Amino acid sequence: MELKDAFKELKNDLPASIVVFFVAVPLCLGIALASGAPLFAGIIAGIVGGIIVGIASGSPLGVSGPAAGLAVIVLTSIAALGSWPAFLLAVVLAGVFQVIMGYAKAGFIAYFFPSSVVKGMLTGIGLLIILKQIPHALGYDNDAEGDLSFLQADGETTLSSIYKAFDVITPGALLIAGLSIAILILWDQVLIKKHKFFQLVQGPIVVVILSIVMNYLFQTGAMNYSLSADQVVRLPVANTLTDFFSFFTFPDFSAITNLKVWEVAAVLAIVASLETLLCVEATDKMDAEKRVTPTNRELKAQGLGNIVSGLIGGLPITQVIVRSSANISFGGKTKMSAILHGVFLLISAITIAGLLNMIPLSSLAAILIMVGYKLAKPALFKQMYKLGWEQFVPFMVTIVAILLTDLLKGITAGLMVGGFYALLHSYRNSHYMKEIITTEDGIQTYHLVLAEEVSFFNKANVVKELDQIPANSKVIIDFSNSKSVAYDVLELIKDYEVNAKTKNITVEKINFIERAA
Repeated sequence: MELKDAFKELKNDLPASIVVFFVAVPLCLGIALASGAPLFAGIIAGIVGGIIVGIASGSPLGVSGPAAGLAVIVLTSIAALGSWPAFLLAVVLAGVFQVIMGYAKAGFIAYFFPSSVVKGMLTGIGLLIILKQIPHALGYDNDAEGDLSFLQADGETTLSSIYKAFDVITPGALLIAGLSIAILILWDQVLIKKHKFFQLVQGPIVVVILSIVMNYLFQTGAMNYSLSADQVVRLPVANTLTDFFSFFTFPDFSAITNLKVWEVAAVLAIVASLETLLCVEATDKMDAEKRVTPTNRELKAQGLGNIVSGLIGGLPITQVIVRSSANISFGGKTKMSAILHGVFLLISAITIAGLLNMIPLSSLAAILIMVGYKLAKPALFKQMYKLGWEQFVPFMVTIVAILLTDLLKGITAGLMVGGFYALLHSYRNSHYMKEIITTEDGIQTYHLVLAEEVSFFNKANVVKELDQIPANSKVIIDFSNSKSVAYDVLELIKDYEVNAKTKNITVEKINFIERAA
């Protein structure tokens, strides 16, 4: 659905966009903090990812913004380049590379991610979101929002952070998180089925408003609880329009001759593109309408977004699974939801930053925990198990690797295991024995039919089959279905023809052409 048609679903997109906006604010700030960048750089990236990428993208449900997966690269790159403006130039160049990749049709890479790995990625991220948000729900906010790595910047791990959180529980934060989760469950399981009003006004919006009121009551002493400064949203406040524009930074174009800038740009372009394509695959799988995002257009849109973000002082952008999942979970139907969330980020940064700084992180943790649960429902594990080991093992390896490392390493581990099963499948299906006929004179004829694609991986399997054919018999090697046969396999068949004579085996080839792969 294109932009001109997007307003048709506004009744669904508007509530979803507000939820995504509330989720995006602390994530943008947290990722900026983890990246060692100015906090407002995260907000700029969120605005650009929502509005610019949202308009240019062909993804109906994907939401773009600063990505946790790039935080370490950003942190080390700023130090290596020596200045934030020099890094911004690398972001602009990375965007240019992505646009070129889009026109070069590099988006086909997305179709090489097996379904089991993509589902494992979604489930792993769902579990990771839950684990990462438990400390925030308890009032322990040492780890920056948006950090999805097992090893955290504060020296803790995902699990040790949860353990520590139980030792330093903040009652006020826990009360807000508990009430928020109760409201969200009640809304999702009961109220939304009772009246259309509860479909229009999403539970997370009510949760955020209630949490602001409760925080206000904490501050006035009406309730005997309190929250510290690091337990609420911390958006930079612009008192005037001049203050707002002072948050923007421009790239240092004099660094264009620095080879290190080009190196950083290339790394950013590759990693951001991979994260985007992974998210595109995952988001399309979650889409109830099963729409397919044009991947080459998405690379161009992301490239445009990074060019604009870099030019005005923002972090690098990718399509982001956490925000995209929240968008889908709370009713988003078209790209208008992503665009509106960017508009809300822009307006709020100018006008109501002070009010947003009243939002407790524990209430947002409750919303994200619900998003995580919807991504990692127990029924999915049972469903994948029923599909067999070839699907279940890569699925589980991806989940465990994501939980114990980070997103890209987890996906890599899943792809390696998925690749192993693909090779095993190819190995087992290189050929089949069509029939064995015994003639009147007692000679057995074996009819071996080769597969459509026979690679060098199949060599051992074909050799094993031919070696089992007894002496004084006949073998027909049928190439009728084959479009590509590796040279290694052709060579072994030629060698077998010579060796077969010593065993009095007659070899006949059907539709044989010199067709080395």
